[in-house]
Amino acid sequence: MKICFAASSGGHLEQLMMLYPIMKKNKSFILTEKTIYNFNAKDIKTYSLSQINRHEFLFLIKLIIIITQSLIIFLKEKPDVVISTGALATVPICLLAKIFRKKIIFIESFSKINSPTITGRIMYKVADLFLIQWEELKKFYPNAIYGGGIY
Repeated sequence: MKICFAASSGGHLEQLMMLYPIMKKNKSFILTEKTIYNFNAKDIKTYSLSQINRHEFLFLIKLIIIITQSLIIFLKEKPDVVISTGALATVPICLLAKIFRKKIIFIESFSKINSPTITGRIMYKVADLFLIQWEELKKFYPNAIYGGGIY
């Protein structure tokens, strides 16, 4: 089984890297945003997408670029599962997984205790397994599974 681990930069990526033991046990690759700083992917193959912010002027153009980049990576790697901690940059790869009938596991952000994320609200509708790290989020995601913190 091949797993795509997808996260935007910063805290989302830090949370995703907590799953490194799972990455090591499977054929895996990481999909994240390209930033000015380097992160330690250890020995896991990594792909970088353009960084995106939904409030920027060129949002639609960058979104099209990210969709294209994600499609190329998806067709090259052919993952069986996508595991994501969000955010926006990871939505295209997750939706591609859904189109190609692959499994999606979404882990809602550890930093969200009392309200859902925008990406979480989108992914709740399409994920095969939706995990929350705080029981308080059950009121927003009634069918989610509480898995506790990944830290």
